[in-house]
Amino acid sequence: MGPSLAHRVRTEAHAIWLAIRDPRTPLAARIVGVLVAAYALSPIDLIPDFIPVLGLVDDAVVIPLGIWLFEKLIPPDQFAEHRAQAEMASRRPVSWGGIAIILGLWALLAWLVWSWLVTSYD
Repeated sequence: MGPSLAHRVRTEAHAIWLAIRDPRTPLAARIVGVLVAAYALSPIDLIPDFIPVLGLVDDAVVIPLGIWLFEKLIPPDQFAEHRAQAEMASRRPVSWGGIAIILGLWALLAWLVWSWLVTSYD
């Protein structure tokens, strides 16, 4: 069984991110790549995922079209190089300690904001 659609989208978005940082990538491809990577990696969609059918259609159409367009704007061997790097990176073990630290920082930030709001509006 092959990789899931979510895995492939994450890998492609990572490959695009690597490619837009490569000095060999043309400016037009960089602009398209930034938009595609930002949309693919963003938790905010044009159509929220909780809307039945339409919420998933934007991910299934917009992101692959953006990837396709990006691939047309750079040399195939260059994108293949970045795709291979992204695939290798996706196979690295997950750092659960790093995830815990980031979640802890977010929780601390949320608590600080909440505390500030409570004391500001009392």
